[in-house]
Amino acid sequence: MSQIDNTFIKLRARLRERDIKLWEEPYYFDGVGSIESEMDHLARDLSGELGISTSDCRCALAELQDSALRKLAARREFNDTGLATFNVRCVDSKCGTWQMMEIKCSLSGLGSDLQKEVAKKLNLSDASHVKCISGGRIINGLRTLASQGLKTNQQLMVVVGGENKGQELHERIQRIRADVEIVANADHRFMKMEDQDGRPIFLPPDENRSLLMALGMYEIARAAMRKENYDEALLLLLEADELFSQCNSKFLEAVDNYALLNLDIVWCYLCLKNITQLPDAQRRLDICERSFHKSYGEQFNRLYAIRGTSCPERALIMRLHLLQGVLFFHQNRRDESYERLEEAAKALDELKVDDNALLTLVEMGFEESDARLALRSSAGNVDRALQFIQERREKVGEERRNSAPLRKVNQEMREANSGREWVDPRSVFRLMEMGYERCLVVEALKRTKNNLERSVDLLQRHSDELRANLPAVPPIDESLLSTLLQLGFQAPSARAALETTENNFRKSVEFLLKSFVNESELLAVVEAMTKLLEDHRPSGSNRATSNSSTPFLNLSVSKLNFIESAIGMAKSEMESYNAFKRFNENLSDNSSNYLDLPLVQEEQILNEYRHLLER
Repeated sequence: MSQIDNTFIKLRARLRERDIKLWEEPYYFDGVGSIESEMDHLARDLSGELGISTSDCRCALAELQDSALRKLAARREFNDTGLATFNVRCVDSKCGTWQMMEIKCSLSGLGSDLQKEVAKKLNLSDASHVKCISGGRIINGLRTLASQGLKTNQQLMVVVGGENKGQELHERIQRIRADVEIVANADHRFMKMEDQDGRPIFLPPDENRSLLMALGMYEIARAAMRKENYDEALLLLLEADELFSQCNSKFLEAVDNYALLNLDIVWCYLCLKNITQLPDAQRRLDICERSFHKSYGEQFNRLYAIRGTSCPERALIMRLHLLQGVLFFHQNRRDESYERLEEAAKALDELKVDDNALLTLVEMGFEESDARLALRSSAGNVDRALQFIQERREKVGEERRNSAPLRKVNQEMREANSGREWVDPRSVFRLMEMGYERCLVVEALKRTKNNLERSVDLLQRHSDELRANLPAVPPIDESLLSTLLQLGFQAPSARAALETTENNFRKSVEFLLKSFVNESELLAVVEAMTKLLEDHRPSGSNRATSNSSTPFLNLSVSKLNFIESAIGMAKSEMESYNAFKRFNENLSDNSSNYLDLPLVQEEQILNEYRHLLER
């Protein structure tokens, strides 16, 4: 943010207040052009009012007039030809640079047409690597620009990842999304939802998947932010935002994740020096503020009463106030900007951590993020910080231990009811604790759509009727059991799989493959299956003779096809492990990591905007 930008903000606001239109008389005449004498007089007038030099004021007025005339010409061209003009800001976060360009495209054209025009301007060979952002949304290449709300003279933001890096960034985003999708589809084996204290969160399957996808993309975006890869982070955050929009709005209102996502998107806008998305920034900060007030109280008094004013959450509140101050500055709401920046400055001063105290805890073996959060929570006292870390770990560990039976019930319910009506595992667990059989509990909850009170009534008054209507469990198919044993699975597990899936071979294999606790066990089974198939799949006229001594010569064609199918499923399961490795490599094990803001960049931005306000 420069002093020149500051001058433009002041001038725009004053021209708006006085209803001065630089593209109209007396400052401009069609066929004549700009009237220099009137522009000079206006510059002298406004420079005294705003406290800026006459020459700077005159130059800024000329640029504002040129900009207004270009927009007027663009509107006329749109009316005559249907071609819309977009002012595009292309950012390169690696180099800290940006460039403005003018792009023309029909609103009836697809988003991909706009991408092609931008790629042509930037000399990029593949237009799909160009990501255009409007109103906080990535423009969809398969939909028309008009259907996505674009208008002529609109300002857009473009991210391509820097020179020769558009392809790398595009492919990385695609790979991340594919990995997150695999992990989210893995039946809770790799990723489970819990609150910051370790308590599990259970949702219906479809909603659970959408939320896991959104949270997964969000976590990867946070990792990119920690590395200051803000272009990549912004694209991931906007993808996560789209996924969050598919979730139940009532649930999103009850948690902080969506509020923090909006806060982080605006932070990326600022770090990418992008002011074209100011309206979207306003909307997102309003969402964040409403959520914080709902969680923490109108003046955050509920939070401060419970955890004190030095609690780690105050770092998030500080960033909110800082971003609001920056936004108000660009809107020329200077008094409001000053108030917010002063609130941010006060919080920043109280949140600063002594470097020596931080080093002491790090030398004791604690992670820097854990140490910083603990010191902020204990007003900088090292002994109390140590106690905070220990109590925090014990609390999370206890919650996870206490919820282990509930998690087990949830997993069993998912396996037994795959593709059927969802049953709330919390309700199953509570009713089983009351002494009711699981099969009756599940049937009662299905009938009452997870209404606990009505389910208890059913179990107490109509248990015989519930039992009589339970579906019959078919006997285990011995032929399928034999095939599973030949594939290398253990008999007890194989029987349980066939019982659970009612003798569905494919689902039984999936059940068994997902029961392995590590990748090496899975790999061993894949190798055994492959060898079995190679030994018994005829590939020539002498194949049967060469294998005549093996005990599995009588495997039927259908069973061999079963084995081939099982190998495909096992390899797919291996890819799930690989996807999780890639997904997990940059993530933090600390569930409170989102609270750990070093506040170095925040202090630099705060000082920059306070200085601009003083001038």
